[in-house]
Amino acid sequence: MPSSVLLLFPKDPLYRVPLCVFGSTCFVHDLTPGRDKLFARAVKCVFLGYSRTQKGYRCYSPSKRRFYISAYVTFFEDTPFFASPTTTSSTTDVTDSQVIPIPLFHPIFEPPVSTQSCPQLQGNQKHLLLILVIQLQRLLLLILVIRLLLQSPLLLWSSLLMTYLLLFIKVKVHKGKRSTANPHPVYNFLSYHRLSPSYFAFVSALSSVSIPKTVHEALSHQGWKQAMIDEMVALESNHTWELVSPPPVGCRWVFNVKVGPDGQVDRLKARLVAKGYTQVYGQDYSDTFSPVAKMTSVRLFIAMAAMKRWPLFQLDIKNAFLHGDLEEEIYMEQPPGFVAQGGRSLVCKLQKSLYGLKQSPRAWFGRFSKVLQQFGMTRCESDHFVFLKFSSSNQYIYRVVYVDDIVITGDDYEGIKALKQHLFQNFQTKDLGPLRYFLGIEVAQSKSGIAISQTKYALDILEETGLIDCKLVDTPMDPNVKLLPDQGEPYSDPGRYRRLVGKLNYLTLTRPDISFPVSIISQFLNSPCDGHWNAVVRILKYIKRAAGKGLVFTDRGHTNIVGYSDADWAGDASDRRSTSCYCIFVGGNLISWKSKKQTVVARSSTEAEYRAMAHATSELVWLKHLLQELSFCEVGQMDGTRM
Repeated sequence: MPSSVLLLFPKDPLYRVPLCVFGSTCFVHDLTPGRDKLFARAVKCVFLGYSRTQKGYRCYSPSKRRFYISAYVTFFEDTPFFASPTTTSSTTDVTDSQVIPIPLFHPIFEPPVSTQSCPQLQGNQKHLLLILVIQLQRLLLLILVIRLLLQSPLLLWSSLLMTYLLLFIKVKVHKGKRSTANPHPVYNFLSYHRLSPSYFAFVSALSSVSIPKTVHEALSHQGWKQAMIDEMVALESNHTWELVSPPPVGCRWVFNVKVGPDGQVDRLKARLVAKGYTQVYGQDYSDTFSPVAKMTSVRLFIAMAAMKRWPLFQLDIKNAFLHGDLEEEIYMEQPPGFVAQGGRSLVCKLQKSLYGLKQSPRAWFGRFSKVLQQFGMTRCESDHFVFLKFSSSNQYIYRVVYVDDIVITGDDYEGIKALKQHLFQNFQTKDLGPLRYFLGIEVAQSKSGIAISQTKYALDILEETGLIDCKLVDTPMDPNVKLLPDQGEPYSDPGRYRRLVGKLNYLTLTRPDISFPVSIISQFLNSPCDGHWNAVVRILKYIKRAAGKGLVFTDRGHTNIVGYSDADWAGDASDRRSTSCYCIFVGGNLISWKSKKQTVVARSSTEAEYRAMAHATSELVWLKHLLQELSFCEVGQMDGTRM
């Protein structure tokens, strides 16, 4: 039987779809591509009307705050989307979910909570507002019937009136100030209640002092001013320069906070650094190469100490680069804030190496190696900044150096004391006690093992980017999103993108779970886009979920070396290159890992897997040679597994 609309307008039907009950519950079929079998196939909506521009129903989803126009809709006309109000009790409150959450185009402010307001009065107000909305809906249904009889444009104006009134009601209900309470405070995801009192004091001290941004700010603070004076005294006592007049190299001040072995702020450190980027090759410097310890060696040292239950000690050499001897003639500007009286036109002729100069690391390494070799220590060929010494009683001393930060471990305690005294005689060395903080890595030692993390570093990144109060995500990357070059609009601040990716790269020293996503976003440093920045933000939201996550090294009763490798064949959608990854365990402790895109296109998955195995094998061979030089354990057959 034809409907009443077809009887009234047989030649020109008003709507091209069957009529349905206004305000009923409906489910709009979601036809978005790329959805897997676990995603919902429909979205629950409220039926609002019909589209005049295309064949379809007009529906609205309060949960997604989005309108849908679709012909693929399933209706439940006997089930109204909003429950009818009950009048059995005048004190019945109406929840916010009973008010249609129309998406607004202006800020909505939540009503402030007042301790003097009457809760019953607020509930009655919401109750009356809901009744008004329902009465308006009934009025619009009557207008719709008149429109069907008269075929006039009144329906258009009535729809506009309804939208305006609903917006007005929603604004009135939410009028007030927005709540400033953070729904995702960081203390819900980071806790220090299990830390010992000494380590808790150490963690708290890391954030107790702020580093100045300018020289003027540093000179206005008594502590930083004294640190600058101490640096100048050390430079003058070392006869680092003399004042002359030729054209100079620039210099600047760099500030840092030094933490003592008791977990308190030990001193404020001011460092005068030369602007080595203005040096000219062949004139101001020649050879610059200087080895530096691999972070894999540092993690191996910590794992060795955990497996053998050895203590870890830390030493700091004051003004390490100042001990190197210069072979070139270099001139530098006078330090800002410390210009000699009556000698503003003069510059400093350097007689010792200085931080910032291109040849300073090489000069320092040469001097430091000679001092250690005088003590009888041997330099490893696998890592030139790793030194060891064997005593006649089969006791060992191991030492890893990263520029001027030194970590010592071993079972020859008398030899360690003698080594410290030897360094005290040759350099201005400070004993920092047990290892707690090394290169931004927090180290916690206990009888059960050693834990390392970069909690403060991760929180500093979140605070710098303004995401300390952000929402959380469960994974560092969206598996359904493939990053491509020129994905979206170019990012407005490429320098900020590069700095943040560099910091995330350093965070992977103790966070292997973000190595793969960081390697992906590192491929777009040249021209980042908005889509790439969104991927970086997602990694930061994932980091906030467990900012204190790190690695734990324990003694598992063996020293077996096991490596795993895998490859993502043709995973890059832009050039179809594969990604290699591997991870290596020593004694059950994770020591080394890497995720890197291969340099050539693999023609098969087998070729991609073999290239990944080659990368893992090269790391295993290097690790085998290092362990053999250290004589830490018997290195026999190493196990390799493809993941």
